[in-house]
Amino acid sequence: MVNMTLALSEEIHSKMKNFSEIKWTEVARKAIENKLKDLEMLEKLVSKNKLTQKDVEDFGKKIKQEAAKKFMQL
Repeated sequence: MVNMTLALSEEIHSKMKNFSEIKWTEVARKAIENKLKDLEMLEKLVSKNKLTQKDVEDFGKKIKQEAAKKFMQL
C-alpha cells in the first residue's frame, strides 16, 4: 500500500481532534475511492457520447436561457 501526505488547515485539524474516535485515514481513503468511481463512470459515459463541443455549448446556452426565463417569472 502507498502512503500519502495530506495538508490540512489548522482549523480543520483542530475540529478533527474533537472526534478522535474517527479513523480519518479511512474517511479520506473512502472519499478518494468514491471520487474515482464517479470519475470512471463519467469517463465511460463521455467516451460513448456523440456530441461535439459546439453541441454541448449550444445546449448549455439553451439551459441558461430557459433558467433565466423561469427566474424572471418569479
